[in-house]
Amino acid sequence: MQFKHPELLYALFLLLIPIIVHLFQLRKFQREDFTNVAFLKEATLQTRKSSQIKKWLILLIRMLLLTALVMAFAQPYTSKKSSFNTKKETVIFLDNSFSMQAKGSQGALLKRAVQDIITNVSEDEKITLATNNQVFRNTTIAAIKNDLLKLDYTANQLTSQGALLKSKSLFSNQNGTLKNLILISDFQQDGSEFNIASDSLTQIHLVKLEAVNKNNIAIDSAFISKTNANNLELSVTLKNSGASIENLPISLFNNDKLIAKTSVALNKENETTFTLPANALINGKISIEDASLQFDNTLFFNLNKASKINVLAINATDDSFLKRIYKEDQFNYTSTTEKQLNLNLIDKQHLIIINELDAVSTALISALKLFTNQGGSLVIIPSEGIQITSYNQLLNNYGAQFSKLIPLEKRITTINYSHPLYNNGVFEKQVKNFQYPKVSSYYGINSKHASSALQLEDGKPFLTQLNRTYVFLASLNDTNSSFKNSPLIVPTLFNIAKQSFNTPNLYFNLGEKNTFDVDTQIQQDAVLSLVNEGNNLIPRQQYFHNKVVIQTSEEPSTAGIYTVMNKTKALKNISFNYSRNESALNYRNLSDIKQATVSKSVTKIFDTIKSDTKINALWKWFVIFALALLIIEMLILKFFK
Repeated sequence: MQFKHPELLYALFLLLIPIIVHLFQLRKFQREDFTNVAFLKEATLQTRKSSQIKKWLILLIRMLLLTALVMAFAQPYTSKKSSFNTKKETVIFLDNSFSMQAKGSQGALLKRAVQDIITNVSEDEKITLATNNQVFRNTTIAAIKNDLLKLDYTANQLTSQGALLKSKSLFSNQNGTLKNLILISDFQQDGSEFNIASDSLTQIHLVKLEAVNKNNIAIDSAFISKTNANNLELSVTLKNSGASIENLPISLFNNDKLIAKTSVALNKENETTFTLPANALINGKISIEDASLQFDNTLFFNLNKASKINVLAINATDDSFLKRIYKEDQFNYTSTTEKQLNLNLIDKQHLIIINELDAVSTALISALKLFTNQGGSLVIIPSEGIQITSYNQLLNNYGAQFSKLIPLEKRITTINYSHPLYNNGVFEKQVKNFQYPKVSSYYGINSKHASSALQLEDGKPFLTQLNRTYVFLASLNDTNSSFKNSPLIVPTLFNIAKQSFNTPNLYFNLGEKNTFDVDTQIQQDAVLSLVNEGNNLIPRQQYFHNKVVIQTSEEPSTAGIYTVMNKTKALKNISFNYSRNESALNYRNLSDIKQATVSKSVTKIFDTIKSDTKINALWKWFVIFALALLIIEMLILKFFK
């Protein structure tokens, strides 16, 4: 038992007063003579004994009465923790990711959790509340109540471990404070580990909210599976994490107009296709009806007018193999010799190929350096008799140098499957045995930053990448190499050109680092913006002579179709969708966690915290005890004869 005012206990010395009064009777008795008092001796003896009992009984009651009053004024209390004078810190993490849309026994998990927090936290209590995308520091429920009621779901999902670390970082560095961390989530499986280290300074409470219905259907992805001159096939993948469905309707819209509809039977995963005109401009939306999670019921996509890639080949030999690769439907291919080259063409290109020139002029080197600095891509194919000095003058700009020609026949045996040229579905599997192309001679190269895409059998590079510059280490003519007749040449040169101008995907996922190019020329101080239903945002962008490179990550944050605008001019449409990582309703098992309190109810966790730090005031009981003693004393005085 503890006291709020322990200094008042000194008043217990007042107990000496009734003791003194009862032990030292100050009253003087006067002697009276009677003629015959013998018959009174026995009655006097009995009366004197009763008087002594009554006197000590009154003394005891009065001492207890005075003690009870002193104790009441000292305000005693009890507590499980010595928390009366201890500063408390409470951090609440509330998961507002899309999986919290799932329905619990009392409605959507997030909305129910918000109501429970508002109900169980005192309006004037200082707390810190964090979500996946917001932080409310050192505030009160009264101050943020409206924000909580309007709290929306977000695509920025933190892992359970990330949420724990974020919450811990919100505590102050003060020592001697009582820290309570409350993590409210459905604890969906996210592929990461969830480890809670022992921490004597922080009490961790986990509230695992459970969905009643764990069925969910999601539009997982969409892609172009087949194209021809007139039509293309759009394939749509659907996934189901619950009971099988015999007939699921799927609708396809162009803007708000329904252009196609089909249905599928869905067990775990299935695929359906839509046939669309090849050259149509479509602002597409694929939609299904599902009562569980809502964010994955819609998928936006775009079919824009194809932007052709400008390719310039500066040739000193036959370029027929380049013409076969860079066809008119996707590329604007220009062929020239160095003598006939108009340097003004360079600024308009996306890719330039140096095709077996014996030497590179100083003027061309300067133009190519400026071109690559402006985001252009360069392919260097040397001849067998190059002037190494002129080529090294060019390669010095990219941190590399040719060494002498090595007249040895070697096979091209190693493909770097993780290289960006080959990691986008070029190969269904890694090929170990195939008809290796070969070279009769090749150059060595010295560079610290080169990335090899293809290697010779002795481990030396055949095709290497220096940022946006690709260097072949051997000439590709039929006399020196069989590479032109190999199946590797088409995906290699095709993907180099495709990566020189990064056309937008069918759609992008929000929250990821996305990059795409816009084929336009703008003024130096002008910027492009992304516009969607009145929302206007300016993404990170980099301007080059003939394109603008746009990068998005945290913004935009809402799924939909956005128009790339140059002031009032619409350039193209880009679609963004929420990631489907939360579509599968699989959850963590928290039963093995020993370093935290685990509950399924927000209310129970707050009740536990309150009981652990509850202060039981006892002064009322001492007041009642004093009143009872006073009544007992009055009864004794009146009825005890």
